[in-house]
Amino acid sequence: MALHLHDSKTARLQPLEPVIPGHVGIYLCGATVQGSPHVGHLRSAVAFDALIRWLRRGGMEVTYIRNITDIDDKILAKSAQAGSPWWAWASRFEREFDAAYRTLGVLPPTFEPRATAHIPDQIALVQRLIDRDHAYEDGRGNVYFDVHSQPDYGSLTRQRLVDMRTTEDDAQIDATVEAGKRDPRDFALWKSAKAGEPETAQWESPWGRGRPGWHLECSAMSRRYLGETFDIHGGGIDLRFPHHENEQAQSHGAGWDFARLWVHNAWVTTKGEKMSKSLGNTLSVETLTRDFPPAVLRWALSTVHHRSAIEWGPQTLPDAALAWERFSGFVARAIDLVGEVPAEEIALAPEELPERFSAAMDDDLNVAGALAVAHEHLRAGNTALAAGDEEGVRREQLLVRSMLDVLGLDPASAQWREGTVGQGGGGEHEALAALVEAVVEERAQARADRDWTRADALRDRLGAAGVVLEDGKDGATWHLG
Repeated sequence: MALHLHDSKTARLQPLEPVIPGHVGIYLCGATVQGSPHVGHLRSAVAFDALIRWLRRGGMEVTYIRNITDIDDKILAKSAQAGSPWWAWASRFEREFDAAYRTLGVLPPTFEPRATAHIPDQIALVQRLIDRDHAYEDGRGNVYFDVHSQPDYGSLTRQRLVDMRTTEDDAQIDATVEAGKRDPRDFALWKSAKAGEPETAQWESPWGRGRPGWHLECSAMSRRYLGETFDIHGGGIDLRFPHHENEQAQSHGAGWDFARLWVHNAWVTTKGEKMSKSLGNTLSVETLTRDFPPAVLRWALSTVHHRSAIEWGPQTLPDAALAWERFSGFVARAIDLVGEVPAEEIALAPEELPERFSAAMDDDLNVAGALAVAHEHLRAGNTALAAGDEEGVRREQLLVRSMLDVLGLDPASAQWREGTVGQGGGGEHEALAALVEAVVEERAQARADRDWTRADALRDRLGAAGVVLEDGKDGATWHLG
């Protein structure tokens, strides 16, 4: 493949050159199952879903690991407050995340390891770091990574150690753990058991009963399932520091090359702030899909470049619904006219897709550029429908659906077909959509011919019928006023 991805470590586009030719290993930091999923949590899973789909379209075999953090300070605190066993609390929200992934059509990972299922791997890694003089015990059951021992500490985020105050996430800092550090910038690898914490949240280790530090699991599990060197490590941009910086330090300290490329997705924001529970501005998947089809929610999360923030507001889902309606409506009408292109024909290889679409996807997954091409073929498809050109309709159905499938949004797929395909058959909504799209295409041609009088007249005709037409960079969209 000719895929280039923006590598956060070098801050440059880098070619994907797999460790094993024809195979790509990906590790994605998954959910800490402390509470219900909101759209901010799902951004990362949806963004990497498009990457995995594109890699597989290019003939790559993908091993995709997405972990579950099912033990940490937040889970223990929240479960205790609720009067629930921590493991039951974590399991409840793990199921909620799984349901949200399935609701949005996110492909399952090759494997989804849990932190608690890999305690021996983590203990072995701590011991390896001690043996290699990268870690030390404090005599009270805690073990820390010595950041001064790792010459490239800070290289992932391009920071100098002298400028850092701490290398722990604020939520992970507590006085008991901090007390044993030689340097406040060292970070915890193993935490001793605390009074009041449940015994079921403690494991035996050479340093006493306790549990792993937050960063340890990802180094241990990526090595187990992907090896000492793998292709892509991903996650939200907020994880770059300290989590990913510390993962890299642990793995390099263990003598492993670790990740070749670091790919990070931006946040979902509300009023410019990261969507989070602490800000009280979260929007749950369950709530949002009561008012809009899940495909619309996926559209809103899929069609913005993964490194660009999504500013979530009142118009986010209505705008996504309009775009989804244009594409799903075309597919439904095309299938009514010429039949459904079989699913096995939809997975066109990159060289079989429109050249500019494939070039956009190979350019750091430029979904905006790819969608612009999809819109062009949507317009061509609607023109073919209006002309009764069955061969053209079938061709554009194939191309439009194949391009949308790369984003997990083929309207005729098993995931989304209910309510989209097979509902046509002379139905009122589909009939209206066909008529409106024909006028929209006629108006687009008038504008291309610079026949402004006719273009305005067509717009007025739609307006008189209660159809609101809005011009945008990707063409006109419409909705009922």
